[in-house]
Amino acid sequence: MVSELQGIGMTSRRTRMRLVQRLREAGIKNEDVLSALAETPRHIFLDEALSHRAYEDTALPIGYQQTLSQPYIVARMTEVLMAHSPSRVLELGTGSGYQTAILAQLVEEVFSVERIKPLQDRARERLRTLKLRNTLLRHADGGMGWPDKGPFDGIIVTAAPAKVPEDLLPQLADGGVMVIPLGEHTQMLTQIIRRGDNYDMTDIEPVRFVPLLGGVVR
Repeated sequence: MVSELQGIGMTSRRTRMRLVQRLREAGIKNEDVLSALAETPRHIFLDEALSHRAYEDTALPIGYQQTLSQPYIVARMTEVLMAHSPSRVLELGTGSGYQTAILAQLVEEVFSVERIKPLQDRARERLRTLKLRNTLLRHADGGMGWPDKGPFDGIIVTAAPAKVPEDLLPQLADGGVMVIPLGEHTQMLTQIIRRGDNYDMTDIEPVRFVPLLGGVVR
């Protein structure tokens, strides 16, 4: 687990533990996932003006019409992913880097793609501050994935396409799992497991994410 950042006081730690208890009461059962959230200072992934709201169970803006996902959703998606014990995970949508930081404490390698360069730059600094060295970031169109580094045991998508991007499916290893929100006006968090040339899809629960967009922003 990540060592506590120097200067983070006990008050912040207690606040994080209260958030973790709320997540446990909301149905999150994986203790490794809960421990990763307890050890990760969410406030450093926000602008200072919003840092006082960091431990609310709510999504918060990070600029460029993007959001830091609700802690429950981060925990839920990670829990679904970790049920399959992946070691190499592709994340589409680095955003603030918070989900990346949680994953990096639980798997061997995280490959994270972000289309908005300023967000990626900030995320890289935060991950460096936390001394998470098992992450590799790429500035690219997230819908294309990262085929040169595949296949992946797990793929997690943090923005919602209308349907599964076709380029992602062959990047999922046989037996691997993808966790992805699907839909436009209404969205469903969906689990996809590859079994040879077949992909088994299971609905998990309704969610609300920003749309998965193409192209890159410098």
